[in-house]
Amino acid sequence: MQVRGIRGAISVSKDTQTEVLNATKALLLEIVSRNQVEVEDIASIYFTVTQDLTSTFPAAAARDLGWTYVPLLCSMEIPVTGSDKKLIKVLMHVNTTKKQKEIIHIYLKKAKRLRPDLITI
Repeated sequence: MQVRGIRGAISVSKDTQTEVLNATKALLLEIVSRNQVEVEDIASIYFTVTQDLTSTFPAAAARDLGWTYVPLLCSMEIPVTGSDKKLIKVLMHVNTTKKQKEIIHIYLKKAKRLRPDLITI
């Protein structure tokens, strides 16, 4: 096994605790489903949000899913002029036997435009 990174992102339409948590849960569940990841194999998850999302920590979504022992960290994206707003991004580190090219990165809603070269769904 090796540690691999899985990227993902999702947009929200407004900054509310409910919307941020629901979107983050949807993103996390899609990442583990599409990559056949067991929670026990998640080494850590790093979340970032754009500066316009301040209602809650996206890591709380993982806790709501029962991922009690997964190390989680949140931070803000750097405010690059012209960059997209209302985005939640994830870098999930997993223990896996998959090769890098076998990893499925997940970009949902408006976040699909971040990496159109990686979109598979």
